[in-house]
Amino acid sequence: MADTDKKTSPKRDLLEKSKNGYDRIDPSELKSIEKFNNMYKEFINAAKTERQATEYAAAAAEKAGFRRYERGDPLKPGDKIYRINRGKAIFLAVIGSESPAKGINIAAAHLDAPRIDIKTTPLYEDFELAYFKTHYYGGIKKYQWLAIPLELHGVVALKSGEVVNISVGKDPNDPVLVISDLLPHLASEQMKKAMSDAVAGESLNALLGSIPEPDDEGSDRVKLHVLGILNEKYGITEADLHSAELSLVPAFDARDVGLDRSMIGAYGHDDRVCCFDCLQAILDIENPSKTALCILVDKEEIGSEGVTGMQSGFFETFVEDICEAFDVQPRVCYENSFCLSNDVAAAYDPNFPEPFDKRNSARLNYGLGICKYTGTRGKSGASDASAEVVARLRRILDEAGVIWQMAPLGKVDAGGGGTVAKFMAKRNIDTIDAGVPVLSMHAPFEVISKLDNYMSYKGMKAFYMSV
Repeated sequence: MADTDKKTSPKRDLLEKSKNGYDRIDPSELKSIEKFNNMYKEFINAAKTERQATEYAAAAAEKAGFRRYERGDPLKPGDKIYRINRGKAIFLAVIGSESPAKGINIAAAHLDAPRIDIKTTPLYEDFELAYFKTHYYGGIKKYQWLAIPLELHGVVALKSGEVVNISVGKDPNDPVLVISDLLPHLASEQMKKAMSDAVAGESLNALLGSIPEPDDEGSDRVKLHVLGILNEKYGITEADLHSAELSLVPAFDARDVGLDRSMIGAYGHDDRVCCFDCLQAILDIENPSKTALCILVDKEEIGSEGVTGMQSGFFETFVEDICEAFDVQPRVCYENSFCLSNDVAAAYDPNFPEPFDKRNSARLNYGLGICKYTGTRGKSGASDASAEVVARLRRILDEAGVIWQMAPLGKVDAGGGGTVAKFMAKRNIDTIDAGVPVLSMHAPFEVISKLDNYMSYKGMKAFYMSV
């Protein structure tokens, strides 16, 4: 009997119809998907650090008609404003036609990504090789950072108040740095160790040079020669490195992945892909009913701490300034607001199926991933959105034609994680996680789907404009 002749119950309409996004989209959207992702690749190539991402966002905002907001500036519906927090976080808002007393729509993402930071007394020489001592930042598999080309980015703050920008490795004519690995011929003991122990954090030292200073007969001649190069190019001394923020990031530009070019591989998808979607969406909207607020913050990978993280009072300060312009109590605004914690989801990986629950995992090409709750094991440390919040987001996305999926993080006892959602929820703001599914999360080269990225952007636009 042919499939078309099979008897089917009308109750089958009750079942959720889950299909690959490419089987669901209108073919006319394919060009939009490609155009949007080309824009994203330009951003992810330019924004290797949170400072660079903030600079990019501010320049894009200015170009889109946003103005830098100062406390006390008058505000009216339709105004587009932004404020930068210490060069490493940025908030952008489009003032709505309704009072902030009715709440605002907030999209929050984080600009930082796992990396290798340079220590505060970093420069040394060993066996006539010069190195930087480092301290890794965020949750990484340390072995993945060995024997790959690395760029050096950051700033050195001088006692005079001048801030010197450092960038080595981005230009094709630049040298790159590297953390060397042990050859397999001599690594029998190393390879017996657990992955977490095979590479010690203190051994992640970046190779800087090997030529000794020719006009010196003292010690550390290679170190001295490297320092002379830094001084000639940037005007800095060894003591200036005490007040530096320097990071090593992979020297990879974004590349299309797959023979069908359906995916993008790059460093820093987590969480700059969501930052770009939130940013581009707010740049593209006009005259929302509720004030739309885009929050791009720092330090999520280490707990959202510090003055540039989501736990900083900068959020309250900015929202309070907006509320004050309309004579509204911030607490009234908070309790009526809605926040999307726009952070990436873990995509199901058929190469490593064990820690995933197939029935409850995000899939590439199935759209924006909605994560109702985070946390570990028994939802410890979770932000758990209410049923009403999930239903509200479903309505917004469906009405806008956004392809989406539910996206919890792995099996119950396999591990877990968190986002900025819990910090927004503590402020009495209804919050839910939603983001782009990622393969190889936290690796130096992560992979996302172009379709999922576009659906995230489309969902952010619909969210900002929702009532």
